[in-house]
Amino acid sequence: MRAGAAWSPDAHGIRIAVRVTPRSSREAFGGSDAEHFSARLTAPPVEGAANAALVQLVARSFGVPKRAVTLVAGDTARLKRLRVEGDTAALEQTAATLYATKA
Repeated sequence: MRAGAAWSPDAHGIRIAVRVTPRSSREAFGGSDAEHFSARLTAPPVEGAANAALVQLVARSFGVPKRAVTLVAGDTARLKRLRVEGDTAALEQTAATLYATKA
């Protein structure tokens, strides 16, 4: 079960689509619309600070080490694609749970 294209299985885990809101008052990660997760970050979008904060937030949310999360596309955009490496079935279950919560 997956919500739209917010995540899809990958050979080594899953790929997720994320809409980022930098300079938020709090950090949060959860469902957004049918196509994306939503990530609220306190970091500003300068010199890679928001991307680094996003990787850390996604790793913490999925319960994987930071090295298991890779930014695949959207380095300077609000819409980003990331790969989360690990057990695909477990990551998809976590994605479904996270998607059910609003960020």
